[in-house]
Amino acid sequence: MPRRVMVPVMTLVAVLAGTAVLVTRPASGDSIAGARATAAAIEAKLSAAQNEMSALGQQYDAASARLQSINSSIATTKATIASDQSQVNHDRNTLTKAAIANYVSDGSASSDNPIFSGNEKTIGAATEYNQIAEGDINLAMDNLHTAENTLNAQQAQLQEQQGQAEQAVQTEQNAVQQNNQEIQVQKQALAQENGEIATLVQQQQQQQLQAEEQAAQTRIAAATAVASLSPGYNTAAPPPTSSGGVGAVQAAESQLGVPYVWGGESPRGSADPGFDCSGLTAWSWGQVGVGLPHYSGAQMSDSTPVPLSDLEPGDLLFYGAGGSQHVAMYVSAGTMIEAPETGQSVHLTGLRLGDGFVGAGRP
Repeated sequence: MPRRVMVPVMTLVAVLAGTAVLVTRPASGDSIAGARATAAAIEAKLSAAQNEMSALGQQYDAASARLQSINSSIATTKATIASDQSQVNHDRNTLTKAAIANYVSDGSASSDNPIFSGNEKTIGAATEYNQIAEGDINLAMDNLHTAENTLNAQQAQLQEQQGQAEQAVQTEQNAVQQNNQEIQVQKQALAQENGEIATLVQQQQQQQLQAEEQAAQTRIAAATAVASLSPGYNTAAPPPTSSGGVGAVQAAESQLGVPYVWGGESPRGSADPGFDCSGLTAWSWGQVGVGLPHYSGAQMSDSTPVPLSDLEPGDLLFYGAGGSQHVAMYVSAGTMIEAPETGQSVHLTGLRLGDGFVGAGRP
């Protein structure tokens, strides 16, 4: 069955007009390759800086842990000195109270207490006790001084280590900050280079599209000129010289200028030449030995789906749900051939990917 709904013809110029980008400078493959090489070098530097950041982070953590340990030791030393000082003060008070209590218990009258009187009987005992008490206090004081000297020396050493540790922490922190700045610089450079690559690729694609558009327009103009000079439809077209899709395109192009006829599948040179959309594609593929049904939807069902990025000459382009509205044949970049609708003829036109386009297939 031929197509039932006609599709308006649009040229490739109209398709590309909405997406045209001004080309500011040539974008060659070499310039893109150079930009990608630069980006790869930046990525390598960025990766090295990020790896270094991991090592610097561990060194900073180690320095911070050492500083914390030293600070803890200093606090412990200070607490020990304070505890020893408190113990000596306590011992001094205890000995003083014990001495007073001993003298007081020796007699109830002040005159009998050797502390308050010059009783010769108790002066010796008092002197001996005072010597013992003072000896104990002096010993304790000596021990305290020794402990204080030792702890002060330890504290001085720890404070020196603390200063060194704080300097190490600061050094590591500065290294981390510098490395982080380097990472940010490399990230910005990489983003800029990737942006340049994207611009170059876009320019290259635009140049390619413009070249394809020009080639398509040239091909269409040439085909139109040939069709206008055709002596008529009674002369049979020569058979295709190639096989497969290329041969199918040759066969279809041999029918340029043949009028659209609903349900038609009759080539130039026949009694009543004319094609509709599916008749043209079925007849063209038939010239290279591939049979297709005379209905665009059935042709889509019998074809292998092809992504647009892999289009080859002879591939079929379908429009409408299930390909039911229209079928054309891909010729080359930006160009297709079709028998569009009543009042028109087989012609080359710009590739249309809108107006109900649903996919491509390869017979």
